[in-house]
Amino acid sequence: MVAAIRVPKTRRARRELLKHAPKLVETGKKTLILHGTKTSAVLNSVLSDIYHLKRDNAVKYTKKNDNIRPFESGGESSLEFFSLKTDCSLIVYGSHSKKRPNNLILGRTYDHHIYDLVEVGVENYKSMESYVYDKKLAPKLGSKPFFAFIGEHFESVEELKHLKEVLLDLFRGEVIENLNLAGVDRIYVCTAISLTTVYMMHCALRLKRSGTPIPRMELVEVGPSMDLVVRRHRLPVESLKKEAMKTAEHAKKVKNVTKDPVQGRLGKVYMPDQQVGRLTLSNDIKGLKRERREAKKNKEHSKKQKVNPE
Repeated sequence: MVAAIRVPKTRRARRELLKHAPKLVETGKKTLILHGTKTSAVLNSVLSDIYHLKRDNAVKYTKKNDNIRPFESGGESSLEFFSLKTDCSLIVYGSHSKKRPNNLILGRTYDHHIYDLVEVGVENYKSMESYVYDKKLAPKLGSKPFFAFIGEHFESVEELKHLKEVLLDLFRGEVIENLNLAGVDRIYVCTAISLTTVYMMHCALRLKRSGTPIPRMELVEVGPSMDLVVRRHRLPVESLKKEAMKTAEHAKKVKNVTKDPVQGRLGKVYMPDQQVGRLTLSNDIKGLKRERREAKKNKEHSKKQKVNPE
């Protein structure tokens, strides 16, 4: 028996469906934050800080989830269900065990299916609450961040290169074309300590006068900061990657053609200067010959009328 397709009956329901529909230019990605079967106090604080940094575009579930095992076959079905339910394309999943303590899994989805995964261990963690600074320097909600990736391992080591892509997607927010310098008030500094370890810290930017149009910047560490040790990672399948990298073809703009709601399609044609004033007129023009013939006929006709009066 085929289930009937439910059609939205209200305008609000139609608007919600349009928000979930594919777009030519995608909006900012939402992040889903989940807890595993068991989590430590450190991991709970890490997940809370990540949610605080992305609270304008994130969904956090505090209930424990038993059947989520992203790296095992069939274990990612619950993640894909939650991704579809919340319309989130970025996933942060925390779990804690004896074999993998303070384990954090960062993942991306395409069409609500797991695209790729990076598993890291959290070490030397300092929360946002442990930092003391002037609260006026605290980054504002929705501001754009800078990113600084220090170390050649981000270009040579495959695991760190993959982690760099996921971190950029996780914290960069919505992609924009124009940017006001006053709206950039934070920076994420990631330093490759070894082949598998990255030290990550979050700093606020303080703008000071420099005597030039470009202000001088100072970094104020506001937290969190942590060491991310890469444990496992899973690259996307080649067929899925090829499909996800497709871009929509934009309609080619035709020059000098506009559309008017009343007159329809309008076009402009370029005509060079004809320079009519410089044209030479001769006596052999057909129009002049025709006028002469008509004048001659009219003259002969008038003569006949005079010769033969009625």
